[in-house]
Amino acid sequence: MAGNDDGNDLVKQYCKSSGSWEEQGISRRGFLKFCTAMSAVLALPVTLVPRIAEALEDDKRPSVIWLEFQSCTGDTEALLRAANPTVADIVLDVLSVDYAETIMAAAGFQAEAARHATMKARSGTYIAVVEGAIPTGANGAYCCIGGRSALDITREVCGGAMATITVGTCASYGGIPAAAPNPTGAVGVKDAVPGATVINLPGCPVNTDNLVATIVHLLTFGAPPATDGKGRPLFAYGKRIHDNCERRPHFDAGQYVEQWGDQAHRAGHCLYKMGCKGPETFHNCPSQRYNEKTAWPVSAGHGCAGCSEPHFWDSMTPLYKRLPNVPGFGVETTADQVGLGIAAATAAAFGIHGVVSALRKGNDSGDEKEG
Repeated sequence: MAGNDDGNDLVKQYCKSSGSWEEQGISRRGFLKFCTAMSAVLALPVTLVPRIAEALEDDKRPSVIWLEFQSCTGDTEALLRAANPTVADIVLDVLSVDYAETIMAAAGFQAEAARHATMKARSGTYIAVVEGAIPTGANGAYCCIGGRSALDITREVCGGAMATITVGTCASYGGIPAAAPNPTGAVGVKDAVPGATVINLPGCPVNTDNLVATIVHLLTFGAPPATDGKGRPLFAYGKRIHDNCERRPHFDAGQYVEQWGDQAHRAGHCLYKMGCKGPETFHNCPSQRYNEKTAWPVSAGHGCAGCSEPHFWDSMTPLYKRLPNVPGFGVETTADQVGLGIAAATAAAFGIHGVVSALRKGNDSGDEKEG
């Protein structure tokens, strides 16, 4: 508690000493609230909020080159429709988005000139963001921009970046374009540019909170956040969805939805039998959520599709067929066994209760006779 109080004092002191964000039309309270929220997403102590704020107030805005290849533009749409306007304002004010095809005014040769100018002037210091898979088949001919293949552009841009952030599963691991039989030879950025510093933010689409938090970490510490073996930040992908799911108690109790619309479905029971891939998927969807943090697929009554895992379209389908095994109770236990185990334990408990009650009744009778 003392550490938390010290952190709050630091935040208050910083709040009184700075005012540049207020000059930009953003209240100091709103700015500090955003910084505090970012520290929470990154699992950082509140004492680092002033450091985050200081990094965001630096006059040297880092340049961002946003590339888009084999994608549905869902990740760009997710960013543009971020629920919190403070997040949007800060990202636009803190970053210099020098190249992003979907939102930039320039087009054609002018757009390409802007990208080359940024790469030359900010070599080694700009942030590359990649959306969509990179096709490698037919020498990259399946996706070309300005007469150059996506593969060549990715190697050039990501090779000279301070760090590359992949947004969405397609850029991270190839996603749906890479699903069997993968006719275009689609791959993720790390496979296309093995030597690049890549931070994967898979999901369909990316959660904007995770993207902003990753950028904030880069700006604050000058280095990527800690990642797992698949290149995903641990703050966002360190725990299984199954472990944080609000329906987990129903799984443990053996209460499952058996068909869409049944009483169990209406009551919010576990969706594992309906194909939920939460037991094998790592992501912070249950805590960060979407739509102003109000909902995510499971809370809306649909199982997790496992979209933040590599090759999910091949390994997690059919979407509505349950996984054969699920981690639980220290061993791989099927849902049916869990249900039977719960029922057996319940029956045993009632049996023990009955024996104890009978013994107590017998003892009571004996006492009465002796009296």
